[in-house]
Amino acid sequence: MRRVIAALAAGLALTLLPTVASAAKAPVKRATRTDWTRTFAVTPEGGFRMGNPKAKIAIVEYGSLTCPHCRHFAETAMKPLVNKYVRTGKASYEFRTFVLNGIDLAATLVARCNGPSHFFPIAERLYATQPEWIAKIQNMPKEEQDKLNALPESELLFAIAKAGGFLPVAAAHGIPAAKAEACLKSDKQANGLMKIVQSATSLGVKGTPTFFVNGKQVDANDWATLEPLLKEAGS
Repeated sequence: MRRVIAALAAGLALTLLPTVASAAKAPVKRATRTDWTRTFAVTPEGGFRMGNPKAKIAIVEYGSLTCPHCRHFAETAMKPLVNKYVRTGKASYEFRTFVLNGIDLAATLVARCNGPSHFFPIAERLYATQPEWIAKIQNMPKEEQDKLNALPESELLFAIAKAGGFLPVAAAHGIPAAKAEACLKSDKQANGLMKIVQSATSLGVKGTPTFFVNGKQVDANDWATLEPLLKEAGS
């Protein structure tokens, strides 16, 4: 209301100036740039993608949340990759889980529980604390490990998630404990991850991280070796 009154008052003041003509300048339109880091999708292959779906460069990482080399990539390469390529729309980045073990399966089911927009920040947090939660589980007393391994499959992954401290991480990113538990006990979700592994194996993926650029597997496992390939693909 104040803005309307002020505008009317300004218009009235102009009419009281008999000899001065005033032409209002049209506001300058500034081009708005899309922040592609806010665009997410689940791909037909089961991966989680961030970025422009029509980007000239399509990056796919087959990775594991328990893989130390994947952790190194996450900590040293994701920031320049996201800021220089994904945010601007030059490239899209897709993470396809290549599950390596039961701990990895539990961590991944929690991280994927609320879809791709939540997956990437949860994965970042799990990579940052990877040595701690792996040690928590691996260093459990033998009697506790025996009890855990004796659990039925429907309970085992939930128990691993509790032992590793995944549930508080999930809760901090908007996933209540009940939903996280449902994801951990979902055969559909676990089987979907196994299908990704099977498809990856058929493509020649043997370890993590493995990268594909525009559908072609590349010989790179860190930012120093991957970025030149991205520049080449985008030229």
